[in-house]
Amino acid sequence: MTTLAVYDIENQKVKDIELDDQIFSSKINPSLFYDVVRMGLASQRKGSAATKNRALIRGGGAKPWRQKGTGRARAGTRRSPLWRGGGTIFGPMPKDYSYSVPKKAKRAALRAAFSLKTSGWKINSIGRFSFEQV
Repeated sequence: MTTLAVYDIENQKVKDIELDDQIFSSKINPSLFYDVVRMGLASQRKGSAATKNRALIRGGGAKPWRQKGTGRARAGTRRSPLWRGGGTIFGPMPKDYSYSVPKKAKRAALRAAFSLKTSGWKINSIGRFSFEQV
């Protein structure tokens, strides 16, 4: 079993506690870290950029001029993407960037993080301390 020293507020060693090897000595898989961190960052993305296409713009119901005889190009609506005030052709639409990682993979990544911290002695345990008013 892995042991961890417990310190008091004056940084004096008080005792040792034994840690469960299933949690604190598990296999470290860097790809699990990558997947879990990437999932967290992806779920924070907003994905709210949006433009209006020709179906979402108001107006333009009537044909601007007749089809033949005017000498101008054919036009069916004033909201065509070719016209000023028209819709955007392939503009951005709201998108959900989040995805999920399986529960077992999340737990394995957490166990691997604990294992990595205890193997490098980057985790400390404080026995008891209180907040005193000054």
